[in-house]
Amino acid sequence: MDRLSNTIRPYAWGSATAIAELVGAEPTGEPQAEMWMGAHPGAPSRTDRGALNEVVDADPERELGPAAVSKFGPRLPFLLKLLAAGAPLSLQVHPDLAQAKEGYEDEERRGVPIDAPHRNYKDANHKPELICALTPFAGLCGFRDPAETADLLEALDVDSLKPYVDLLHAQPEEAALREVLTAVLSADPEQMAETVTEVTAAARRLGGAHEPYADIAHHYPGDPGVIAAMLLNYVQLQPGEALFLGAGVPHAYLDGLGVEIMANSDNVLRCGLTPKHVDVPELLRIVRFEATDPGVLRPEASVDGEEVYETPIDEFRLSRFVLPEGAAAHDLTAATPQILLCTAGSVRAGELPLKPGESAFVQAGEKAEVSGTGTVFRATVVA
Repeated sequence: MDRLSNTIRPYAWGSATAIAELVGAEPTGEPQAEMWMGAHPGAPSRTDRGALNEVVDADPERELGPAAVSKFGPRLPFLLKLLAAGAPLSLQVHPDLAQAKEGYEDEERRGVPIDAPHRNYKDANHKPELICALTPFAGLCGFRDPAETADLLEALDVDSLKPYVDLLHAQPEEAALREVLTAVLSADPEQMAETVTEVTAAARRLGGAHEPYADIAHHYPGDPGVIAAMLLNYVQLQPGEALFLGAGVPHAYLDGLGVEIMANSDNVLRCGLTPKHVDVPELLRIVRFEATDPGVLRPEASVDGEEVYETPIDEFRLSRFVLPEGAAAHDLTAATPQILLCTAGSVRAGELPLKPGESAFVQAGEKAEVSGTGTVFRATVVA
């Protein structure tokens, strides 16, 4: 079993305090957005044996197990994170596996540099993801019913929103959502900035269900993503609750600390709330234009105390153990690779003591027990 040393990414939207408070450290004064745990080459975890991606590359079958290698290839198929949002992340959507392969091969064929700011596809993989709240956590997930969005926009009493309101009332669901999002992202930037300014003032004045969008606009004044965000479901998670984000579902995280797990990919199509490249035609090809229930997940408890967050994909499986004082050790030995992350209390993974924010990599087939008092998240695969 390997203790992991993990990189914290200082993205501008990160909280300056949340990760520091979890691990019991003094804040640095800088944003700390994500702590990465895994073998992603962008910021691999480090072990006493070297960087985790190099450890896996040296002997994939030994580290990951034959079943995982056969199903997913010779790479750790998931990336685990602590995510601490102090400001909204970009409004975004992820491709499905076929779209990712097609997009990646197309950009490779056209010779678009992998690090080009206008490059959409960094790899040929999809990026389903799951976020589990450790604190109260706010986000946007999937399209709201068009009639409800029309009511939300109409209440703002902003003239330039009236065409969107009319479309949402008059068109069938898919056409309404597609036409409004296209119009918002294709609008004249100066006119859209004026609209966002008016919307921000009206949302602040009305408060209630409109308040989150005024807060978003505070961070991204004049950004068309503020209007696009109003098309989506606003969701507030309580600690222990989770959201699954599948392909084609527009979403953004707004505020809070959570454990995030995803397929090992970096493919993101942005809709707004960002200074980065927004490829509107490609985005519109990927988005699923259908109203959805966000589907807040709560863990399913098993007889051995493991609480599983059920998802429809196999690249990752996230569960947790909430260990009361005096609880017996749990045997986690498995034929698949695992990362164990402590988020509360004081626990042991095998012989390794883990405090909040500390984690360990468990090689496939390795004897593994977890004990102590606290909360441990377990990341593995279905193989």
